[in-house]
Amino acid sequence: MEVSDFLVPFAILSRAGTLDVSAVTLEAGPLSTFTDLGSPGFRIETDTTVAQFDAVHPDGADYIIVPAQAATPRLIAWLKQQSRQGATIVTICNGALVAAKMGTFDGRRATAHWSTGATRKKQYPAIRWTPNQRYVADGNWVSTAGVSAAIPASIALVEAISGREMAQHTARAVGATAWSTQHDSDAFSPRLGTTALPLAKVLYTNRWLHGREPIDVMGATGMDEGTLALTIDAYSTTGRSQAYLVSATGEPFVTRHGLRVLPDRRRMPDSAVSLVTSADMTPVIALDAALAGIMQRYGRATATGVALAFEYPDFPR
Repeated sequence: MEVSDFLVPFAILSRAGTLDVSAVTLEAGPLSTFTDLGSPGFRIETDTTVAQFDAVHPDGADYIIVPAQAATPRLIAWLKQQSRQGATIVTICNGALVAAKMGTFDGRRATAHWSTGATRKKQYPAIRWTPNQRYVADGNWVSTAGVSAAIPASIALVEAISGREMAQHTARAVGATAWSTQHDSDAFSPRLGTTALPLAKVLYTNRWLHGREPIDVMGATGMDEGTLALTIDAYSTTGRSQAYLVSATGEPFVTRHGLRVLPDRRRMPDSAVSLVTSADMTPVIALDAALAGIMQRYGRATATGVALAFEYPDFPR
């Protein structure tokens, strides 16, 4: 599944400290991730499988976070079961296309990444696809726009469950200042004279004109999951680089909230550009830092293209 879609909500909801957050997979074994434009990401050993979760929680979950991933029949069946038992389905980015396949949300309002707008309107016309909102709540389906919308939506979820004060505390802890639904969807889609050039750079021309530079992102015990995901995701979306998660020894390490992460490899001296990200860096600050680093290394247009791909409104364009 998409690495930021999965780890950003996990990190933010875990930070609140008032929620019982589990990372659940369909099968036993490490979870494979991919980045926003489909490059392979690092692997994660999660808490439990759905079978184990169901055995411990026969009444189901209160909330299920659904990142962008393949909508397999088994996944759809499990989500339908959880929904029937009362779970609220929270889709991140194009995870909305998974929920749309459930066939139980016709007539509901929802959103997803701007890039799938025409496709989802054609394939799922009974869903009321809603522009200009970073996240949409309609009954027991909450959906978000592009990758970065996982940040405000997760804080809003903390507020809904644990109250305004806890949401404010969590927002400060992850580096966010606001979490409203306000959004301008059209500002991120390709438009001549404004967004078309930066998007073309990250989607096409950077790949055609440049090699993909390896970027090593150093991982260490205690790192925030969202910080890792957004840093690697951003650099792997430039079209100029491929980011790899490495550790000093190549051995797995445990993140801030207890996930066991399997690095891509051991850090090799002088093998690549190395980014050392502080274990204390929060997800929002990490994304801002990654975009600033991308701008310095590859230029403003490429950094802008990544921000547009992430539907991130706080990067100055």
